[in-house]
Amino acid sequence: MDNFEKEALFSIMDSMSLDRHWRSYSNQDPCNPSSSWPGLECKPGLDNHFHVTKLVFGTHPNPTCRSSATFPSQIFTLPFLQSIHFLNCFKTKKTTLFLPHSNFSSLQQLSLRANPALIGPIPPHIFSLESLQILTLSQNNLQGEIPETISALSSLIHLDLSYNALTGKIPTQMGKLSSLVDLDLSYNSLIGPIPTSIGELVMLQKLDLSSNSLTGSIPQSVENLKLLIFLALSDNRLSGYPKPPNGFTNLQSLQYLFMDSNPMFVPLPPELGRLQRLQELKLANSGYSGPIPGSFTLLRNLTALSLENNHLSGEIPPGLCGLSRIYHLNLSRNMLDGVVPFNAEFLSRLGRNLDLSGNSGLCFNSSSNVFRDSFDGVGVCESRPSSSSSTSNVLQPLESSSVASSTSRYHSTQILHWVLGFLSFSAIYLCICLI
Repeated sequence: MDNFEKEALFSIMDSMSLDRHWRSYSNQDPCNPSSSWPGLECKPGLDNHFHVTKLVFGTHPNPTCRSSATFPSQIFTLPFLQSIHFLNCFKTKKTTLFLPHSNFSSLQQLSLRANPALIGPIPPHIFSLESLQILTLSQNNLQGEIPETISALSSLIHLDLSYNALTGKIPTQMGKLSSLVDLDLSYNSLIGPIPTSIGELVMLQKLDLSSNSLTGSIPQSVENLKLLIFLALSDNRLSGYPKPPNGFTNLQSLQYLFMDSNPMFVPLPPELGRLQRLQELKLANSGYSGPIPGSFTLLRNLTALSLENNHLSGEIPPGLCGLSRIYHLNLSRNMLDGVVPFNAEFLSRLGRNLDLSGNSGLCFNSSSNVFRDSFDGVGVCESRPSSSSSTSNVLQPLESSSVASSTSRYHSTQILHWVLGFLSFSAIYLCICLI
């Protein structure tokens, strides 16, 4: 390692490392394989010197950051640096993200996570990191808008800006990140619609925009994301789906769809039942109305279905009982009615992971009576004569007050029978005696 690079490294260690003994290594070559420093990786260059290519702080066994550490501006004087990882380093002394104004073509990974004192905007000259493939800036306290210049990072594969305080709209120019596989902008304060250009990210496998304040309908262009496996749009203000016949039905790779807590106020889209690889579907707290589509019974790989706190009505589709992989089903706080169509094996398998509470019209038939005490608010069905026919019966929930009333009537009848029987016996006995 040449002296210029060594001095830059020593300056970074002096400002960052909690280890007060690092200077004891200063007489050694930091890149010497026999005396390599923790948190440091080096590679030989064409000039027959070793050069620093990776710095890792904050994760064991790498160096721990001192509490007063700030982002080291000297870091970009290491000309061969390819990877930077700082975890839980900037905790008390406020610091901003320093980036070079001129091209820094060697850097491929920049990961700054869980740094509560890292504040300020993402610098607009982030485009200087032209070879960047992985950019993780999650769980910090970054503010301001996402710079449009981020679209110049054409090699970017992974972009995670989650858990910050970012504001403004999602830049339309992000559609130019054609190599992007993973995009996470969740838990910020982003507003406005999801840009149509999101459909240009055809390599995308994960898209997480949850917990923002996004509005409008999900753009029709999402139908182009045919490699998408994970889609999370929960906790926004979205109010519409892409229109059939395509839309979500083109997402045949989709395994996880989280859309809960959006003001949809529409019927559940039956076309979701065509997503055959779907494993988890969350559509709770969104004002959905009408019946549960029968097409949902075709989701044979489904392991979890959350439809709670909507305005769903009608009967539960019996075919849900045939979903052999499901382990979590929440239909609570709706307006569902009729007989619960689940057999004993299904009820036993899900147990407490099945929530039917808050549906006053639901009831268990007598064959499922052994399970009904496990489900709050769902009683046993009773048969009542139909107004249209004296021979047909209608199953209705048996209220606890009705049970008490029936029990009272039963006991009253039994007492009356006993009294009449006793009086008859007494009369016979009296006649015999008189004879």
